[in-house]
Amino acid sequence: MQILDRINENFNGLQSGSQGNEENIAAAGENNYSEVKVEHLNFFYGNVQALFDVNIAVKKKGVAALIGPSGCGKSTFLRVLNRMNDLVPNTRLEGKITVHGEDIYSPATDVVELRKKVGMVFQQPNPFPKSIYDNIAYGPRIHGQKNKAKLDQIVEESLKGGALWEEVKDRLHEPALALSGGQQQRLCIARALAVQPKVLLMDEPTSAIDPIATQRIEDLVRDLCQNYTIIIVTHNMQQAARISDNTGFFLQGEMVEWGETSQIFTKPEDQRTEDYITGRFG
Repeated sequence: MQILDRINENFNGLQSGSQGNEENIAAAGENNYSEVKVEHLNFFYGNVQALFDVNIAVKKKGVAALIGPSGCGKSTFLRVLNRMNDLVPNTRLEGKITVHGEDIYSPATDVVELRKKVGMVFQQPNPFPKSIYDNIAYGPRIHGQKNKAKLDQIVEESLKGGALWEEVKDRLHEPALALSGGQQQRLCIARALAVQPKVLLMDEPTSAIDPIATQRIEDLVRDLCQNYTIIIVTHNMQQAARISDNTGFFLQGEMVEWGETSQIFTKPEDQRTEDYITGRFG
């Protein structure tokens, strides 16, 4: 039970949607509103089923962590939420997913606008081979922003949001690839913030960086969740306990258990969850 004890110690110690969606959200009340809602999700790669009847409701703002062993469907699930799996041939989805009140798999959904609303940060930092400034300005420019003063403001605010402004404000036109790994990851977060998403997806964002940079990313996530809904995949259970409000445990494509992080790590309802977090497998 040493792993569980350490986890318990850690635990204790992009633009708006349609006007109709906003009115529905306001009418529902923020406490009862789910920013991301997944109902009876089944997902297939060809004839192989990767996700099985997943149901989850993520409240507006805060951090939701997804844990589970490698190959259990966590990253597949994350990519479903902004339709990145559309880029993979011969995939198929059943069920319903709403993000900020919109059915994201409706034929009427604009996928470009969806990916503006639902930002993504990957495991490996992936800055563009451009300047720091141009990395941040890229998204706003793609969406039609051409005013230099406005772009300057977006770049500054986004880098501040990514906790990077003070480190790079005097070298904005230097190559982004010259930054350290941790700085590059924060740049990628800032780049995602530049288009004002509603939801930020993070796929193991600290697995490729050092412990000091990891701490800065974790602190940043806790700051950002005051304004954004964040869903993070992590193999680090201590990290999930430190930074998340809710946690979901995936196993073999099934969402075995979902609930408040304190409950998942101290009184899991499913024996498989307890076996995983106490290190019996995974």
